[in-house]
Amino acid sequence: MRVRPFEDVVAAHGATVLRVCRAVVGPVDADDAWSETFLSALRAYPDLSEDANVEAWLVTIAHRRALDVGRARSRAPVPTDAMPERVAARADPATRDPDLWSALSRLPTKQRQAVAYHHIAGLPFADIARLLGNSPEAARRAAADGIKTLRKTYRKDEIA
Repeated sequence: MRVRPFEDVVAAHGATVLRVCRAVVGPVDADDAWSETFLSALRAYPDLSEDANVEAWLVTIAHRRALDVGRARSRAPVPTDAMPERVAARADPATRDPDLWSALSRLPTKQRQAVAYHHIAGLPFADIARLLGNSPEAARRAAADGIKTLRKTYRKDEIA
């Protein structure tokens, strides 16, 4: 039987779960993924072993729920009054001033996830490797490559 109330788990790890959700699906769908994460976690929480790493467990659930929310969003029809004459061209990401989330979203999937799980959620590479289905060394390399790319493409403040 769990001694720690689930409300305390939400309070302790809610911000981390939200950051992971934002990194995986972006800020628009992050709230839905966060809610889905804690609904799933609430159902499974009574059966979680006492010695489990609750944060890693929640990040795993958040990863899966965020992917589910992203998939559902991509399949949803978008209503329009009329078909456009032609598709508007997207601005080249290299020519605009990217913020962190757009820079992060341009990383390859495994790099983006490794950066988010390690640098945003604070998970060790062994846990990240299990999430990504690779070795801890590959997870470490993906995170390092992602950070290297972000350092080249993202500038928080321009110094004149």
